[in-house]
Amino acid sequence: MMYAWAFHGFVTTVATVLFGPYLTDLAQQAVGENGRVFALSLLGTVTAKSFFFLCVSLSVLLQLFLLPLLGAIADYSHAKKRILVLTGYIGAGATCLLFFVGAGLDFRWGGLLFIVANLSLGATTVLYNAFLPEIVPPDQRDRVSSRGYALGYLGGGLLLAANLVFMRFAPDLGIPRGRAVRLSLLSAGLWWVGFSLITFRRLRARAAARARPLGRSYLAVALSELRGTFRELSRLPRTRSYLIAYLFFNDGIQTVISVAAVFFAQELFVARGREVDEAFLLGLMLMVQFVGFGGALFFERIAAFSGAKSALLLALAIWSGVVVYAYAAFQTEAQAWGMAAVIAVVLGGSQALSRSLFSCMIPPQREASFFGLYEIANSGTSWIGPFIFALVVSGTNSYRQALLSLITLFAVGFLLLVVTDTDRAIREAGQA
Repeated sequence: MMYAWAFHGFVTTVATVLFGPYLTDLAQQAVGENGRVFALSLLGTVTAKSFFFLCVSLSVLLQLFLLPLLGAIADYSHAKKRILVLTGYIGAGATCLLFFVGAGLDFRWGGLLFIVANLSLGATTVLYNAFLPEIVPPDQRDRVSSRGYALGYLGGGLLLAANLVFMRFAPDLGIPRGRAVRLSLLSAGLWWVGFSLITFRRLRARAAARARPLGRSYLAVALSELRGTFRELSRLPRTRSYLIAYLFFNDGIQTVISVAAVFFAQELFVARGREVDEAFLLGLMLMVQFVGFGGALFFERIAAFSGAKSALLLALAIWSGVVVYAYAAFQTEAQAWGMAAVIAVVLGGSQALSRSLFSCMIPPQREASFFGLYEIANSGTSWIGPFIFALVVSGTNSYRQALLSLITLFAVGFLLLVVTDTDRAIREAGQA
């Protein structure tokens, strides 16, 4: 749980609130409001408005190749905790280096560092999630997963609160706005590496789930295990159906999270000729973290009453309503607060219940391998939503139309989850 507390500082301060608007602003200063950053033959022109979303898309696309191998290696070695530590340090280090973007480093380097940090976050989350079924029995996973997410929101929220106060009083201290943003980015890296030490020192390394065959390297075993995992998944059609549903609806969730700060900044400030108010954005996302803390616990109780699947479907219906409302009715800062509050309530619940429900569909002793696939659906294929969003923004110059395009992801995921028999999936995996 303390590791969730540690890395959520990056999720809130960097990925969700500050870095997107900051990088977009640097790009617009360099090439114009929607000027060309560079051209890609297959993707067309990358503009200042779409550059950050392309970085998000690339960072998660790369996880497609890394995460399954990482999970397989963890199942066949004693190195699960060591890889968790390594990926955590790489992610935290790249986050700290964001301090130099805009103060010597070109904004393009900022995009590269963000890709490294976000890739590391996805990798370290595979190992983090894989510990859940090892240390928690099935009947306790909804509760523990929800409280883990709740603690993550609390930790990320406290750092965001500190940065909100700092951004508010930075001008009075003679600190320019750009430097204040960079110091806040640095704080997220230090928060990540600092609090992760609690986990790294106290979490016990576990034995390998299975012994590595003699004479075979970890890479060879990992590739073989990856093929075996897909064969096992083909034997579990309902687990596979759940993963496909999760791929779609979680892609929509992750995209809304990643574009929210830029959407509010552009629609409330830039489109009206006003300077972006980072303090307002920080306050908005800060509220999300603390309400999300309660939301995760609230949906834990809904799941206990109606079942995890029913609670998850309710959350997805609310997500779809938020997207439609943002396109059709959003105009004021008061509405922004209301939208953010609704998102906060369903955010923690949908993520925590998705994880705990999947953990019960995994065959014993294949936790890391299957969570590698889960993380692909969680992050490795979450380039689709940002990519769609970036294409629509570049083609229409409208953030509203781009956000509305995400409704397809929620609708497909919802329908696939409805037709998936999750109770039977749990029995087929031998986790009754």
